[in-house]
Amino acid sequence: MALFKLSINNRAYQADIEGDTPLLWVLRDNLGLVGTKFGCGIAQCGACTVHLDGKAVRSCVLPVSAVGKSKVTTIEGLSEKGDHPVQKAWDEVDVAQCGYCQAGQIMTAAALLKEKPKPTDEEIVATMSGNLCRCGTYHRIREAVKVAASKSK
Repeated sequence: MALFKLSINNRAYQADIEGDTPLLWVLRDNLGLVGTKFGCGIAQCGACTVHLDGKAVRSCVLPVSAVGKSKVTTIEGLSEKGDHPVQKAWDEVDVAQCGYCQAGQIMTAAALLKEKPKPTDEEIVATMSGNLCRCGTYHRIREAVKVAASKSK
């Protein structure tokens, strides 16, 4: 066990835990930040996506010891009022069905738009295809990313 000091959603947290514990479980089980979901546990579905210094990462395979001084952003910290352009576009396009994958999808899309504010259709497909949606709302996900890009400053 070791004490890890973490910066999550612009707040300081501490977790006394084994260093090989995946960040996902630290977030959910130790810190009560349950917006990030468990999907597959092998970084294949994207449900657990969070930002590490603004880059999308799969928290289910990222050991807490690898976080270091990096800043973690979860879906809870993406925007204070749920009004991030991607979140607003998700509502406008009515993306969610079951909603289980949505946090990971939104975090992946937000990271894409931060890196490429006006992505091409091919860039959207290439980036978002790494996230699985059991309901098959891929066409609405792509449309929401386009809507968010069109409304971003």
